[in-house]
Amino acid sequence: MFRRDITIKRVIIATGRTDMRKGIDGLIATVRLNYNLDPIETGTLFLFCGHNKGRIKGLLYEGDGFCLMSKRLTDGRYCWPNNAQQARQITLEEYDRLLDGFAIDSTINKKYEDA
Repeated sequence: MFRRDITIKRVIIATGRTDMRKGIDGLIATVRLNYNLDPIETGTLFLFCGHNKGRIKGLLYEGDGFCLMSKRLTDGRYCWPNNAQQARQITLEEYDRLLDGFAIDSTINKKYEDA
């Protein structure tokens, strides 16, 4: 991010795989056409992950233009949701967990429901 006064209010991830060769215009088109969302929303960070899950891209509108961020891990992979292509809002805590290498979704299955 280049502007220091922009705070991230919402994080939306594109679950599944995204073509990581896409730049700003390609990711804007993905947000609009595939997910029917408006990428021109100040403070909303859109995250994308490719096939190998070792890198992610972030798209953020800063009010006067877009910022494209990329992070490639030197070792390991992100625990990226593999379900069908959809956009999903996550909390800032889930965002922190994702970047720290933990899964967003709980891997603990409840056997018994509380009465």
